[in-house]
Order: sequence, then C-alpha cells, then structure tokens
Amino acid sequence: MENFTISLFEKIENKKNKIEFLKKNINSEIQKEIQLLINKKNKMNGLDLLKQIKDETLKVIFFDPQYRGILDKMSYGNEGVKRGKERSELPQMTEEIIKKFVKNIERVLLPNGYLFLWVDKFHLVEGIKKWFDEVSALHTVDMITWDKKKIGMGYRSRRRSEYLVIIQKEPKKAKSTWVLHDIPDVWEEKIVKNHTHSKPIELQKKLILATTFEGDLVCDPASGGYSVFEACKEINRNFIGCDIVYGKEEEN
Repeated sequence: MENFTISLFEKIENKKNKIEFLKKNINSEIQKEIQLLINKKNKMNGLDLLKQIKDETLKVIFFDPQYRGILDKMSYGNEGVKRGKERSELPQMTEEIIKKFVKNIERVLLPNGYLFLWVDKFHLVEGIKKWFDEVSALHTVDMITWDKKKIGMGYRSRRRSEYLVIIQKEPKKAKSTWVLHDIPDVWEEKIVKNHTHSKPIELQKKLILATTFEGDLVCDPASGGYSVFEACKEINRNFIGCDIVYGKEEEN
C-alpha cells in the first residue's frame, strides 16, 4: 500500500512538472519570436500582427471587429455628427477583411483555444456564420450578454447590451479548458467610456482567468481602447495586440 501511495504521488508530481514545463516552453517560444510586440500598445494592422504569430500558439484571442452592419442597416442621420463622429471616423472592416482575421485566428489558436467575439444585436440576428465560411475548426460553444446599464440607439427597442460569442477551436473540451464556473450568461457592468467601443474590463478579466494561467499570452488584434491589455496587467497575463488608430508608434 505504501509503495502504491508513493508511486501515485510521483505520477501526480511528474504530471505537474510536465504541465509547468509545457507552460514555460510555450511562453519562451512565443517571446523569442515576437518579444518586441509583447505588453505594448502597438500601432499596426491586426492582420500584420497575426501573420507574425506561429501556428497553434495562443490559448485566447479577443476580437471586436469594426463592422458597419448596423450603421448601414439603420441609416441614422447623425453619422459624423456628435455621438456618431468618433465611430464613423474609424477604419471600417469589410466582410472580406473580417474573414481574413477569422482565418488567421483559427491558424494561431491552439487546439481547444478560445476566440471571444464581440457582436451587436444586428449581427447576432443576421448571423455571423458567413465570417466563418473559410474555416472548419472553430465552433460556437456559448454566449454572454453584456448589460451596459446605459441605453443606446434603436428605432424600436433601445440598445443596452452587446453580445460575446464564445468560440472554441476543435477538439471541443470544457472541463479541462475552463476553470471558473461563476460567470453568468448575463453580465452587468457599467461602461467606462474611454473609447467609442469600450468593453467591460471585469468580464474580460474573468474570461481570461477561466481559460489561461499566469504568464500566458492573450491576444487582441483590434484593441481599440486596450481594455484587454488593462485586464491582463491586473491578473499577470502577457498581452499582444494592436490598433491601427489607437496604438502608439515606437519612439526611435
């Protein structure tokens, strides 16, 4: 019995050591390749950033595409005026550009890795499936509604929420890839308006904690207000991301 207990203990310790070894090696390999881009507000095109990342490298990617869908559909008269000015001035992503992002995201995600995709009501109802026409390994596994606690636009009901579609790269696994079980599917967090597309830092922190270890690399290739970066700093994760408008150019 004693020998069995020792043997079992050794197996557990070996498994722990193997996990630690893998974690260190993954992060070491990442930093050798793209260390100059880590933990900075890089000013660059997100597609160019993703192209520099090796295949099957990242556990978690956040993506908030700058789409025009709802603006074109509703044709609000205030585009370029007052509230609509900042949003309308941002570079817009066409359907083809979004598809290119998705294709690269599929490539750089590890098996079982997660894509957290922000969408509005229009794209939720109309469907995002066409964005995934050219990939086969990404599958929708869940969704969270973010109640911003602030009313927005709308001809009928006024928009107060956004939606986070949770997508996992195959093979789909839940128990071994998601460690927190206190995240509700409706999340209340008041918006902190430091960017036209500000996102909830506390929710993003929870999602990162649920799916990564300390020191892991989290990616956001269309960072906007860099809320994912702020979340990473608070919970000791490394960040790699960029924004073509709100990034900061390196000083010579």
